[in-house]
Amino acid sequence: MLWIKALHIIFVTSWFAGLFYLPRLFVNHAMVTDNATSDRLKLMERKLYRFMFPLALSAVGFGLWLWLSYGVTGHWMHAKLSFVALLVAYHFYCGKLLNDFKQDKNQHSHIWYRWFNELPVIVLCFIVILVVVKPF
Repeated sequence: MLWIKALHIIFVTSWFAGLFYLPRLFVNHAMVTDNATSDRLKLMERKLYRFMFPLALSAVGFGLWLWLSYGVTGHWMHAKLSFVALLVAYHFYCGKLLNDFKQDKNQHSHIWYRWFNELPVIVLCFIVILVVVKPF
């Protein structure tokens, strides 16, 4: 079971790296005025998002394996799962934003993306506190 836990942590960490970096690319993309740079950022965003998807699936899959194996219950686990659902929704919303950039239909400023980029950091803090401290 320790191997499953280790793999879960590895994939969660890797997925978060993508969740932190993709919106930073969006920040830069929202400030771009020339087509060459925009095309380069579109390519980078697409490749990163495609790379992140199996990381997200693996993180969630190994997390479910752990949860079902240990049979952990409690309010802290329900809260953690709610935050995981929020992260999954955030991941797919990033895909929607990526598609907006791809079609040159971005509706947000670089400042909006700077704030949007902070959400996974906040969620990570809550999840770590819930898992380690188990406050309820």
